[in-house]
Amino acid sequence: MALFTPSTPRMSRTLRVLAHLLRYPGGALRAHLGELGAALHAERALGAARLAELDALIDQLGRLPAYDVEAAYVELFDRGRSSSLNLFEHVHGESRERGAAMVALAQTYEQAGLQLQPGQLPDYLPVALEYASTQPAARSRAFLAEFAHLLRIVFSALLRRGSPYASVLAALLDLAGERAEKVELPEEPPLDETWAEPAAFDGCSSAGQSRPPGSAAAQPIRIVKPQRADAQGARP
Repeated sequence: MALFTPSTPRMSRTLRVLAHLLRYPGGALRAHLGELGAALHAERALGAARLAELDALIDQLGRLPAYDVEAAYVELFDRGRSSSLNLFEHVHGESRERGAAMVALAQTYEQAGLQLQPGQLPDYLPVALEYASTQPAARSRAFLAEFAHLLRIVFSALLRRGSPYASVLAALLDLAGERAEKVELPEEPPLDETWAEPAAFDGCSSAGQSRPPGSAAAQPIRIVKPQRADAQGARP
């Protein structure tokens, strides 16, 4: 059953606040935490219980030492795959399919008259929320609902780590008319193992690039001559 109906009040300011809360909590953001909280309560797009959870997150971001807040953010969102805010990473990883999906999403932004700033990825959740905040409420809900399954992945990862940031993902699921339900997640390998470089002269020992089972001999190294770039430096 949908939690929100077409008569739900506008949610543009709420979406923008949630987008800000998911960004790196530097000094500029923390200086405006009071305004962010006030905007959430003024628009009243979320229920009282969810607002109380977000108030607790905002209070923690403003109360704890800046170094602790910033270090916790990096540990949470930059050092864990299941809690990544790059949405398509959860379904496509680093494959070509992710690139195609990001191109399509960027085109959606452009059709709305929005241009990504240099270095911004279209599937970065705060960017997607900024776009949604420019749309009518019904369209914003539909847009959020399209990737509700990805929001649940991040929500569940944050719950597993006991992070108050889970309240932001729960709020987004509320706005999408979806339930903030926990889903089962696979165990993540240690970060050092995930980012390990393959041994230089031991075959190719990264995940997915290992010696054939039962093979004791080292694998040969194949050196492929790169294609020559064209006049503008681009490869065909």
